[in-house]
Amino acid sequence: MGGVATRMIGGRIALDRPGVAAHTGAAYSTVNHWHRHRARFGFPAGFHHDGGEYFWLDDIETFRVAHLAAKRAELTKVDRRGDPKELVGSGTAAKILGYSSYRNLPKTLLDRPDREEALPSGRIRRRWFRRTVWAFADARTGRQSTGRTPGTTGPRKPHPYDGDSRLDAAAELLAEADHTARDRHGLGVELARRLGIPQRTAQRILAAATSDTSQPSRAGATGRASREPVAPAG
Repeated sequence: MGGVATRMIGGRIALDRPGVAAHTGAAYSTVNHWHRHRARFGFPAGFHHDGGEYFWLDDIETFRVAHLAAKRAELTKVDRRGDPKELVGSGTAAKILGYSSYRNLPKTLLDRPDREEALPSGRIRRRWFRRTVWAFADARTGRQSTGRTPGTTGPRKPHPYDGDSRLDAAAELLAEADHTARDRHGLGVELARRLGIPQRTAQRILAAATSDTSQPSRAGATGRASREPVAPAG
């Protein structure tokens, strides 16, 4: 992938893909995903110069601003009523954030409860101050919003990983295997290593990437691991 390249071409600043990743703060695989789906995201097409691929910095900055604005517009409406010092469970936290279910609470919030209680079943009940939930909502950029706005459904995804930037890493690995005539057995281990994710998740992403390239209209299997918080009464 090489280092970050910034070049002056014809009096204008240009970036290569690592440079785009550094400028936008996105992962390199996300930049690949944006480029792969340019029509959907409005990502600049780029150009070639001296054997390399580049993007104009001002085009990337225009894209970055528009992309962040679009992601923020997708965020759910926050309920700011109530005592900021009140402790609430996952069900109420979800309602505060405008999510339809506690299952939609982002991992970044679940990993930072203000209080934890071990239940006889061995599971953990998490609680947050309302002010903590509000602060989390204020810090959102759109990337970590997993709930749908109440009353809306939107188009169904062809598979659970549609729009996931990790699909590009899986597609690249599949292409490498095909190019070298490598047996696809064991690719899940390699993808898990590259992305730092569980092997089962890597296998599902590989299956989705294969579906995208061979039968794009066919939905993949979900098989999502269950790490749900306890749903309190209130």
